[in-house]
Amino acid sequence: MLDIARIRDDFPILQRRVGERPLVYLDSANTSQKPRQVVDAIAEHYLQHNANVARAMHLLGAEATEAFEGARRAVAAFINAGRPEEIVFTKNASEALNLAAHTLGSRLRPGDEVVISVMEHHSNIVPWQLACERSGATLRWFDVTDDGRLDLEGAVREDLINERTKVVSLTWVSNVLGTRNPVAEIAAQAHAVGAVMVVDASQAVPHQATDVVALGADLVAFTGHKMCGPTGIGVLWGRYELLAELPPYMGGGEMIEVVEMSRSTYAPPPHRFEAGTPPIAQAAGLHAAVDYLTSVGMDAIAAHEQNLTTYGLEKLGSIDGLVILGPTEAVDRGSALSFNLTGVHPHDVMQVLDSRGIAIRGGHHCARPLHKRLGHQSSTRASSYLYTTREEIDALADALVFTRDYFAPRFGG
Repeated sequence: MLDIARIRDDFPILQRRVGERPLVYLDSANTSQKPRQVVDAIAEHYLQHNANVARAMHLLGAEATEAFEGARRAVAAFINAGRPEEIVFTKNASEALNLAAHTLGSRLRPGDEVVISVMEHHSNIVPWQLACERSGATLRWFDVTDDGRLDLEGAVREDLINERTKVVSLTWVSNVLGTRNPVAEIAAQAHAVGAVMVVDASQAVPHQATDVVALGADLVAFTGHKMCGPTGIGVLWGRYELLAELPPYMGGGEMIEVVEMSRSTYAPPPHRFEAGTPPIAQAAGLHAAVDYLTSVGMDAIAAHEQNLTTYGLEKLGSIDGLVILGPTEAVDRGSALSFNLTGVHPHDVMQVLDSRGIAIRGGHHCARPLHKRLGHQSSTRASSYLYTTREEIDALADALVFTRDYFAPRFGG
């Protein structure tokens, strides 16, 4: 079991108060809070080791380069990558997915197909739309069942993954529904027809032990700021053989071998995809975040969140007038809980809860097609993490009952 009191001591922001009430932070799917160990690592880098990487041939340059490449090694070990060179640093998961879509998209032709799902974050929809528009390929997608699972039977009926499929790109865990998708199974289907499997793991890597080899994917994207790290740094992991085949995404310094006026040659992965000055201090912070999560234990974090999710589903499910989006049992499910109160707009829910010190998110969570499919304009989302307590779930439930009763005259209560 986690020592939650000790963990919470590492996050000074959790000691804040909102007026007379303690802060209840339930927006970790949006961005996680940062432990002092991560903040200290970033400050130390700027104060003691600041220089550019791979360019400056002096002590500070060597220290900065070692910090950056050390972070690459740490991230590789954290997700069981085959080698550090399989880790490409980006500014966030959106850039990682755009990199995947742009480079893989250069190989698409009319008649080819790309498969995504209706539950994707916009970052895993729009880049593939653009790739298909540029290439003439066709975009297709998995539907979802009414309870928020991928419609695997419907996909078989529609022959969704077939000999024309060149790329399958899916979220591992939905940022709205919490649904955990059978990525390894779908990756096997993709590979059977010669397609590349891309995974958006932004809501998975922070919450559970990850083995990209066992996952069966070819490219995996995630971001630092959702896993106790800083903003400004994301990751694209890829099988080295595939990365070596892909063209550059952006041109500039450090991604080249030789530049002539007539043509250029490019560095091997990962540097081929890291043009210009990279997020050096952010990498130091991500390294500290990886060390922190490893010290706590990813299996322990996953067990804690499973317990909280079970408890949260029970508490919220018992509130009259509250509708949960997605699976209502904590089976193959992450910790994001999205819901609606009948007759109350999510923005109103969010505002009332904020007045009571509870931070959640209201809107379509960058997943508008999913909300439309499920018949909701938007939703309210509460999301927990390693520092969340049962008492905070209780505070959420009490505040939702208050909110429902406050707006009751609007819908006949």
